[in-house]
Amino acid sequence: MDHLTLLLFISFIFFILFFIFQTRSSQSAAKNPPGPRPLPIIGNILELGTLPHQSLTNLSRTYGPVMTLKLGRTTTVVISSPQAAKEVLQKKDHAFSFRTIPDTIRAHDHDQISVVWMPPSSQWRVLKRICVTEVFSAHRLDSTQTRRQRKLQDLLNYVDEFCRNGEALDISDAVFTTVLNSISNTFFSMDLARYTSDKSQEFKDIIWGIMEEAGRPNVVDFFPVLRVLDPQRARSRMMSHFGKLFAFFDGLIEERLRFVGLEMEFKRFNDVLDSLMQLMMNENPQVSRPQVLHLFLDLFVAGIDTTSSTIEWAMAELLRNPEKMKIAKDELRQILREDEQLEEFHISRLPFLRAIVKETMRLHPSLPLLVPHKTEDEAELCGCFVVPKNAHVLINAWAIGRDPNVYDDPNQFKPERFMDNEIDFKGHDFELIPFGAGRRICPGLPLANRTVHIVLASLLYHYDWKNPNGFKAEDMDMSEMYGISLHKAIPLKAIPIKA
Repeated sequence: MDHLTLLLFISFIFFILFFIFQTRSSQSAAKNPPGPRPLPIIGNILELGTLPHQSLTNLSRTYGPVMTLKLGRTTTVVISSPQAAKEVLQKKDHAFSFRTIPDTIRAHDHDQISVVWMPPSSQWRVLKRICVTEVFSAHRLDSTQTRRQRKLQDLLNYVDEFCRNGEALDISDAVFTTVLNSISNTFFSMDLARYTSDKSQEFKDIIWGIMEEAGRPNVVDFFPVLRVLDPQRARSRMMSHFGKLFAFFDGLIEERLRFVGLEMEFKRFNDVLDSLMQLMMNENPQVSRPQVLHLFLDLFVAGIDTTSSTIEWAMAELLRNPEKMKIAKDELRQILREDEQLEEFHISRLPFLRAIVKETMRLHPSLPLLVPHKTEDEAELCGCFVVPKNAHVLINAWAIGRDPNVYDDPNQFKPERFMDNEIDFKGHDFELIPFGAGRRICPGLPLANRTVHIVLASLLYHYDWKNPNGFKAEDMDMSEMYGISLHKAIPLKAIPIKA
């Protein structure tokens, strides 16, 4: 074969391969979920806005419940229906159970050790099992209930002061301190703040800082080549936030280790820290000290932030809907004898209160886009779409909760909608997934479930509430502030009146 013939043959082969590649690429692109046309280089970044869960909800009305966006160099698929969410989180969760890692989460290598962010692996399964059996088991939570009960009484004592003075209570701050101390007593057998101290605000600033940095748009996440520069200094700020909490947790471990030689003393706390340290100090340790530190960071930050914000949103909705508050208060009075103490076991006998919590989580999910997922390989979705390899996958729980095809009057606060059905937020009903579902469901759900209900019930049972300064209920500002979690932009204040 002469050189000319060989050149023609090679050119023909390259032409055929190029044609096949282009055809396959076109076919693959045709199967990608629809979405808005991206701009050069930046893609659809500008369409996210400051409240991305709302922006993505509006886009889904045009492009459907499964849509594609280009955010810089990354392909992002957004899920906005229960059916598609079920396929991602349950039916095909093996394909979608990896995590998209925001650059800020790489601070202190948290993404490599965190039970929330690390990929599904043997190490992740060990940490998840520890969460289920040692941290959030029914036995563990029952054994620490009296500590949480004492924190409730502290809250009531604090609110009583505002009753006597006729002053407006900052519900946001009061609830945050209560949840902070409730969780710290469950984990560490200690209070971390007083209602009138700066310590509570210090923890609040750190925790909100972490949630804000994890959710705030960061140019590095859209253009990974800039990672080494950290141009917005976001990872640097996260290093500081993480470092403060790691130093605090490590100090608690060091202090507890002083009791190691005194077995009776070491076991006397009977809290989560005791359990994890015993696992850490076994002859064949199941968990390392760094893993304990990172596990506490995950559970402490997410548990306090999401639980306290849910209670605040619930109180805000009830102040806007006083007729719903009255139903809840009447229900509480029916099941409790005079001077009987409200306890966690009463919650199962309060269907309307539970409906209020579900309705709050529907309208105001703590993580409106959940924790982001990622595909390791190309995956088929809904029988007609192909999600590319390494695509970011966002589940818009906020959009699902406000979908008119799922709920009647979706923007109205109507707890009674949950009185006639069995829909719950524990991962089986994809119409309501504030904690996610499937293998990556939030491990802290059992404690959050108890804490939200009992704190809310206590505030309703012991007090009547009115808006300060003569504000009308319908005029209350319900605007949102977005980090990775969803907060009320203007903290809630109300005047308590002894019931």
